[in-house]
Amino acid sequence: MPVKFILSLDQGTTSSRAVLLDQTGRVVASGQEEFPQLFPRPGWVEHDAEAIWQSQWNSIEAAFAAAKCAWDSVEAIGITNQRETVVAWDAVSGEVVGKAIVWQDRRTADFCAGLKEAGKEAWIQEKTGLLLDPYFSAAKMRWILQNRPGAAELAKKGTLRFGTIDSWLVWKLSEGDCYVTDVSNASRTQLMDLSTCEWDDELLELFGIPRSALPEIVDSSGRLATTSSAVTGGLTVPIAGIAGDQQAALFGQLCFEPGMVKSTYGTGCFVLMNVGRGPAVSRNRLLSTVAWRIDGKTEYALEGSVFVGGSAVQWLRDQLGVIEKASDIEELASRVKDSDGVVVVPAFTGLGAPYWDPYARGAIMGLTRGSSVSHIARAVLDGIANQVSDVVLAMASDAGREMKELKADGGASANALLMQIQADATGAVVSCPKNLETTAMGAGYLAGLAVGYWDSREALVKLVEADRSYEPKLGEEERSQRMAKWRKAVERSLAWEE
Repeated sequence: MPVKFILSLDQGTTSSRAVLLDQTGRVVASGQEEFPQLFPRPGWVEHDAEAIWQSQWNSIEAAFAAAKCAWDSVEAIGITNQRETVVAWDAVSGEVVGKAIVWQDRRTADFCAGLKEAGKEAWIQEKTGLLLDPYFSAAKMRWILQNRPGAAELAKKGTLRFGTIDSWLVWKLSEGDCYVTDVSNASRTQLMDLSTCEWDDELLELFGIPRSALPEIVDSSGRLATTSSAVTGGLTVPIAGIAGDQQAALFGQLCFEPGMVKSTYGTGCFVLMNVGRGPAVSRNRLLSTVAWRIDGKTEYALEGSVFVGGSAVQWLRDQLGVIEKASDIEELASRVKDSDGVVVVPAFTGLGAPYWDPYARGAIMGLTRGSSVSHIARAVLDGIANQVSDVVLAMASDAGREMKELKADGGASANALLMQIQADATGAVVSCPKNLETTAMGAGYLAGLAVGYWDSREALVKLVEADRSYEPKLGEEERSQRMAKWRKAVERSLAWEE
């Protein structure tokens, strides 16, 4: 009998990964492939859903090749994905209806603003835990129905399918037999009632979305779907874990107790706090969302979303050309002791929590003749950390508790300078696990628990090793001065576009 692994599929905004985990929680092998980012107009961001599938499949094959194994070595599959991104396809032909609209896309800003002016935001937030913003899926689905050739006709026939990326991957793996989404992804569409965890008829009517075009909502852990044997080497494999990427990272960081907080540093930065068995209401414009549902029991989280995190470093690399690779920013920014008054607000696609302004735009302020590329690089790292700090402070206020520890993960958390800046900005200890693949680990853990590969959450806690931690070094007065200057800069970037 071959050694059995959990296969975790981590479908992100810029690349797809496949990770094989053994019972010790070790990453045995992995594969990764990037796919194109499409920017057809200012503020529009699209993906080719077929390219996403192909990149995910190629990453699976690369992981198998590295581990010298095949599908008969897979005990179960876990899926985690970029959230809010919408794919539309025809259930009969399987063909996509145009490009996927990515979570970063801003094309529905005017529609969302109209709903706000009509006084709908408080009602929507009460039902869904979400604020009105182009970020979420419902307005994207409405836009597709109204603007994509053939979409409305397919909807009338009942064969239009909308899905977040998890639904699309399950559909492809099952050759159309399974059309599901887990409750954590469904909670990000703005179409699910947060209390009942079901699609809401009043929200469907408001956005004009037919129920037939939406998948079945299932748990985050369990035997949720099955692959087609024609796809997976003549075998059927259970798909046993599904969670949106940030919820998966919360699970992978073992934030099982209320009050535990993690921040993932990827394309954006996402801060989540476990709040337990009931939804929390935020007074500081944070989001209330589902963390996961296991055995029919739902746990919830507070979330703050920062739209531009690691992509600000990519901007320095790709648009300004001041670094050759993303990791070079640490050395460049370390050449100066601070930003010397330079402030970068990386609002390239608007600002997320707690500002929620899709019309904000990026800004560099405080430049003098003495300002260098190193000062700007340092200010970019400050800008990432300050956005996270805004969210963490709002979260602490909502929870009524001091934030003492922030668990960090994601690619940019490997940057020691950024993590120290983050500790200084928040005044909390920032801790990083030895394995930064917490998103993939979370999806894998959810799948493994469902099939008995691991027998309990307590068993998972024993698998995870701590690596580094960063103590805050700034005094309270200096921290307050820096954050005051940051907020002054943010105010000048708000509502830049009409």
